[in-house]
Amino acid sequence: MGDSCCNPLSLGTIKTIIDRTFPGIYVKSLKIGSTIIEDMENGFFLNVNHQVDLVCNQLAADPELKDGYNAIGFSQGGQFLRAVAQRCPSPRMLNLISIGGQHQGVYGLPDCSYIKHPLCNYIRKLLNYGAYVGWVQNTLVQAEYWHDPLDEEKYRSSSIFLADINNERNPKETEWFGFFEPGQDKKLYRMQDSVLYREDRIGLRKLDQQGRLKLLAVDGNHLQFSEEWFVNEILHKFCGS
Repeated sequence: MGDSCCNPLSLGTIKTIIDRTFPGIYVKSLKIGSTIIEDMENGFFLNVNHQVDLVCNQLAADPELKDGYNAIGFSQGGQFLRAVAQRCPSPRMLNLISIGGQHQGVYGLPDCSYIKHPLCNYIRKLLNYGAYVGWVQNTLVQAEYWHDPLDEEKYRSSSIFLADINNERNPKETEWFGFFEPGQDKKLYRMQDSVLYREDRIGLRKLDQQGRLKLLAVDGNHLQFSEEWFVNEILHKFCGS
């Protein structure tokens, strides 16, 4: 959110770290739009379902990925790439690495990449106006993963993206599929206590039982981590093969 594929201070740095860690590896940083500005704006204003379709087409058209690939998504990119894994079987996603993704949604706006960016205030006003109003859902990316624990039924009936990929038609716990208990916004539940997990709606319980679901924590604010942690805990453990 508020970032682009090729910003040298953010995702550009991540690509550099990967290149340095695995010399000669093929790295594809996804751009949604024809320019860097469009890519940034689309993180706010392009329907997520359409973004997922665009990414699926990009991946399918890339011969370098025909034998499979590891995907790394940051913040909202985590749940967007999970939608890619669920909706686009080819090419095969070998590992989905979600860092700070909000897989049960948000109830409050996450940090914007650019401090005091005017778009952030505009987004907050729209979400406060009505995240589940039809035109807001279809216009504002962050509304598509807005999850109001005070009105679960409205969330399930009106969310055009998150409720769909979670088969349901911000606290940090949402990164591990936990969230607020329904009807209030104070008490939290763990992933293992969620209906999503207990009924195994998207395969979380099966992955967990097979030992293929890994939950990692790091001290710091949203998306704050060191290069050493990223290389040792993410790249070497999940992208080295």
